[in-house]
Amino acid sequence: MAGFTTLDTIALAFFLLSWLGYHYAVEIGPHSGRSLNVMMNSRRARWIREAMERDNRIVDTQVMGGLQNGTAFFASTSLIAIGGSLTLLQSTDRVVALFADLPFAGTTTAAVWEIKVIGLSAIFGYAFFKFAWSYRLFNYCVILLGALPSPRQATLDEIEQAVHETTQMNIAAGRHFNRGQRAFFFALAYLGWFLGPVAFIGFTGAVLTAMWRRQFASDATRVFRRPTPSQPPNAETGR
Repeated sequence: MAGFTTLDTIALAFFLLSWLGYHYAVEIGPHSGRSLNVMMNSRRARWIREAMERDNRIVDTQVMGGLQNGTAFFASTSLIAIGGSLTLLQSTDRVVALFADLPFAGTTTAAVWEIKVIGLSAIFGYAFFKFAWSYRLFNYCVILLGALPSPRQATLDEIEQAVHETTQMNIAAGRHFNRGQRAFFFALAYLGWFLGPVAFIGFTGAVLTAMWRRQFASDATRVFRRPTPSQPPNAETGR
């Protein structure tokens, strides 16, 4: 593309491959079962099964309401981010002149700047659709939660079917929410492109490393690892 160097193309390809590779590792790959998201899915299933045994599900609906509120917050934030990104298009001439004076930023043109801004807006747009769809799925999950039959009045097949539907709807809502948050994190990496392709590669690598550690090697993942009998967990440190 006019105005973009070969290094820009390499940096953009690295960014896209990193996003796709992370998606594969967390959701599809052979080691995805070790990711925090997938391990939490089993806890979602346990939650719904426990809710099935309760006649009073007020606590469960409150928990679901908290999930909905968090999703709605991120959906609103996505719209604000889209508006803020598009506002940058109004300052193209001033930004190009500013970057021309920066020693660490390469030369840029108005067309290059506008394409980068549109790309950033597209990432936030993708995040909005994911969060909005997740919010809708959580709404469906509330309905399914309320429709869980009483274990004393339903057959075993009816109970298993209801638990399966509610669990899978909850997992689907969480999956789309995670994808929306993933877009936010990669949007931070994308900002490096405004400083140049080298910064773009560096930002992408840093964000990818941080996200990988949170999914596979963080304190949160160690919560699900049972302590050995010889090393009971410390009540204060959790270690």
